[in-house]
Amino acid sequence: MLKTLQIIALLQGLFVLSVLFINRKDYKKTTFWLLFGSLFSVLLYIAGDDDNNLFVQDADWFLFDSSLFVTFLFLFFRYYKNGKEKFAKADYLFFLPNIIYFVIEDLEIWMVEENPIVEVFEVIIEFTFVVYLLTIIYSIITTKKKHWILYFAIPIAIIFALSSTSDILKTFGIAELPFFNDQNFNTYLLLVIAFLFYFIAFKLLAKNKYILPITETTKYKNSNLNQKLIEQYKLDLIRSMEIEKMYLNSKLSIVDVSEKLSIPRQYISEVLNEHMNISFQDFVNQYRVDEFILRLKNDQNDHYTLLGIATNVGFNSKSSFNATFKKYKGLTPTQFKKTLL
Repeated sequence: MLKTLQIIALLQGLFVLSVLFINRKDYKKTTFWLLFGSLFSVLLYIAGDDDNNLFVQDADWFLFDSSLFVTFLFLFFRYYKNGKEKFAKADYLFFLPNIIYFVIEDLEIWMVEENPIVEVFEVIIEFTFVVYLLTIIYSIITTKKKHWILYFAIPIAIIFALSSTSDILKTFGIAELPFFNDQNFNTYLLLVIAFLFYFIAFKLLAKNKYILPITETTKYKNSNLNQKLIEQYKLDLIRSMEIEKMYLNSKLSIVDVSEKLSIPRQYISEVLNEHMNISFQDFVNQYRVDEFILRLKNDQNDHYTLLGIATNVGFNSKSSFNATFKKYKGLTPTQFKKTLL
């Protein structure tokens, strides 16, 4: 039963990886390789887990442990959420717990009896992976850029987090979590993984879905826009903000601008994203921030609160206003006001 599940999960996983790799040029490079590493690590775990090695019985292939998957997935969500395209060298340090863990596993093979110091390090490393997993779950829940592939990670992240917690409790001599001391735990886990890989494969084949959000370049590769229209639409968009001040409408949407300027919505998105390197929301908000500063400097608005001025220039909530203002000016509105005194 277990080996059958392993083989099914492996075949489905290899199919998903193949599709992902074939379409790699459609995705941002960093998030692509981090997700690829995550899925590949899952396959390694399926094939070479110590207790259920598919190739060699009772083998101790600690490199095939689930921890590598955890770190790759943690970094994937880190970059998916912040949108950065270049992998920072400092982020290689997040693999340090994996390296330490591999060293500990290697030492334990040669140790005659258990060493308390080694066990302390094991607990610290396990706890680090629990933090990684909880961060992953939190990122999925809070990210504004929802995508169907994100939900693939939730069940596995929860299972691994509880499994690591159970290991920590066991080290301290506390009873393990009931489900995780079951000898069939790996069978259940592989069943979940096999189902999730099947779900992804189904989405790819039946629904023609992308594993990751495609890059804007791919999205607009069949565009009919020529350079003359691009320049004209740029001017129209800037004029709609600087002269007509459409940004003052707190409910302004790209559809509103499209109807006002008689420009197809798709072309507005393309001009902004591809040729002005800015999203629609950021394009509008930068004018709102500038307008807020102008009104803040005007003595006639002294009777308004900061939020009152922000509302008048198009912001519809305190949180979005504060976040947007700090994004552009590097200071909170209150801090910025103090610089004017």
